[in-house]
Amino acid sequence: MIRANVLDRFLDPFGAFLTPEVAQKLANFRVDEQTQPVLTNLLTNVMRGQLTLAEREEYDTYIAVIDFITVLQAKARTVFE
Repeated sequence: MIRANVLDRFLDPFGAFLTPEVAQKLANFRVDEQTQPVLTNLLTNVMRGQLTLAEREEYDTYIAVIDFITVLQAKARTVFE
């Protein structure tokens, strides 16, 4: 949760830069069809405790990106709510 709090503070000013149209598109963003199965597989391996070192690095990268996008989406929702 610390990463999300840091991202929230860092990205707070970006909400002011978003037009309603851009904010709506950002809020509606979802992962593409090719990435979803990769994430599902990595999560399955996490839950089983079966990640290789390379998979752990990939998983951690996805989590960091997801946290970043989630905070941006929260900022975007404040523009049109």
